[in-house]
Amino acid sequence: MTLPDFDFILPLILDMERQGIVTRRFRRLDPERQQAIVAAIYAEAEAHGVSGINVKAVARRAGIAVGSLYQYFNDRDGLLSFALHLTVQVATGTFRGYRRELAALPLRQALLAYLEGGLEWSRQEASFAAFFARAAYQGDPGLAPSLVRPVADEMRAMVTAILDSARERGELRPDLDHEAAGRLVHAMLIAVADPLLLPYLNDYFQVSGGAVTPERAITAAVDLLLNGIAAPPAAPKE
Repeated sequence: MTLPDFDFILPLILDMERQGIVTRRFRRLDPERQQAIVAAIYAEAEAHGVSGINVKAVARRAGIAVGSLYQYFNDRDGLLSFALHLTVQVATGTFRGYRRELAALPLRQALLAYLEGGLEWSRQEASFAAFFARAAYQGDPGLAPSLVRPVADEMRAMVTAILDSARERGELRPDLDHEAAGRLVHAMLIAVADPLLLPYLNDYFQVSGGAVTPERAITAAVDLLLNGIAAPPAAPKE
């Protein structure tokens, strides 16, 4: 696992120190040691689920003493709060950073960029993506308000911004139920993207396989969506 640019992570750690989520000792660690600890937390979550994170196992994976870990986080709940907060801030900050740029693109191009860019980011930051996926699909009600919903809200805000701009440009059907369509487009894009990231979901959804590559699946999904929401082409002038 590699953390995103440390210039982006450091303010998050400073903010968490002010909130009492991490200690000053953790903030003063060198980035490589911080990265090792974060990677250990995510690896443990991937192996046993977010709710199944074990402090001793995290310390073993990070190559540090359990006592040292408790010097960085007050307790197991503090360690979990740190992982949740970091994941939410990194994910929502990434989506928010590209929202205006994607919304300015033509509708088809924007939807393709949203899917392809999201998949690329999720593969690059695989530990973040796996941590979130574990929380989203394991159904732990305690993680819904603190992790799943904030990230999903930001994802849906991205889709809404794309559709709002498309409507302003006259790219959407005038009779479209805009609010409902935004929610359904959000859901359909997740149903396409997540199986391409998580093989166990693709066993069920079967989005790709055989001759249908992920690229073909993405293109077909966007074309299918456009057939439902895009304004019909203008009639040729006589």
